[in-house]
Amino acid sequence: MWRWLLDRFVRQIIETGSLKVTYPDGSVGQYGDGTGTTVHVTLHETAIIPKLLRDPDLGVGEAYTDGTLTIENDDLRGFMTIALTNGKSRNGYWTQRILNAARKTFRWLQQNNVMGRSKDNVAHHYDLSGELYDLFLDADKQYSCGYFPRRGMSLDEAQEAKKHHIARKLLIEPGMRVLDIGCGWGGMGLTLARDYGAEVVGVTLSEEQIKVAKERARAEGLEDKVDFRLQDYREVEGTFDRIVSVGMFEHVGVPYYREYFSHIHDKLTEDGVALIHTIGRAEPPGTTSSWIAKYIFPGGYVPALSEMMARVEPEHLIATDIEVWRLHYAETLRQWEARFTANEDRARELYDERFCRMWRYYLIACEMSFRHTGQVVFQVQLTHRHDAVPLSRDYLYRDDVPAEQRHAAE
Repeated sequence: MWRWLLDRFVRQIIETGSLKVTYPDGSVGQYGDGTGTTVHVTLHETAIIPKLLRDPDLGVGEAYTDGTLTIENDDLRGFMTIALTNGKSRNGYWTQRILNAARKTFRWLQQNNVMGRSKDNVAHHYDLSGELYDLFLDADKQYSCGYFPRRGMSLDEAQEAKKHHIARKLLIEPGMRVLDIGCGWGGMGLTLARDYGAEVVGVTLSEEQIKVAKERARAEGLEDKVDFRLQDYREVEGTFDRIVSVGMFEHVGVPYYREYFSHIHDKLTEDGVALIHTIGRAEPPGTTSSWIAKYIFPGGYVPALSEMMARVEPEHLIATDIEVWRLHYAETLRQWEARFTANEDRARELYDERFCRMWRYYLIACEMSFRHTGQVVFQVQLTHRHDAVPLSRDYLYRDDVPAEQRHAAE
């Protein structure tokens, strides 16, 4: 019965491409219209079939991680391409439609990111071995989307370009006080202090990140310019000329958006500028992947722009610039995965084979989501005043701006 049910489910979903499934009893199912390269999936245990039917997203991720679902030549990108390009235009089997509706109804429970729970959620991901992140991130440990204005850029070049692009949007002048919400391992804060003369307060809830950030500040002699704190942004006191948040808004949770932007409003000086950089969805509000929520980012959620702006507007903040990055994160994730795979033997020593399969699945699944679904990156610039930033965007693309600011800081 289970084999028949899964066959019907897959046949209803997969209309284009070519998918071949070998079932635990040795039988084979062919799906799609036969176009493109065939992706061959093998299911090794009957017990995983009801899990795939109950929640395909969670079931596939767990089965791949456990090795009870394998893909010929480990063609995870090919499999994800078929799954995502077919799934994005259909709601799928009736059980999947019910599951999606239930997720949306009760997503507030998953995103109940009160202060204590927020710290636990952050620790789940960011307090893994620091050496793990060294295996695939750039030298500055930027764990967010790089910026690729030119083809052929390396990961390190793209992350440097991202930081300076954000610095331009912040219009930082020497001596300005900057709040970095979700400072990570300190790269953005150190760049703003070293290259632009800012005085930075950086906050994170990750004990591993804060330890590294403080060590980096000491090593660069920037302790008098950068104050890294293990602190919830909601507990920060005072006002700031500039506020920047890169890759943190995804962890706020929809129930707390109004509170988040209320803090931005209250902590930003009257002529200040804030820049929020976050993964977003170029489609209506939805839900978080159940596999991602369980294994990678508990409490996380990728917002629709409509959800963000609905909470910005009541705080009387002005959106002075909204930029949408499309395939930049796909390229970032591709380079992360290539680096991770090249260093997989060391990752296996740090953890085990199952972890490596999980991490590779995470990186490739996210990459293909940016290539084939509505995943994008939003950069939202916010101010109190219409005239707080220039009236055109020319200032973002003048090659002399970063150099002038750096020289002024010196």
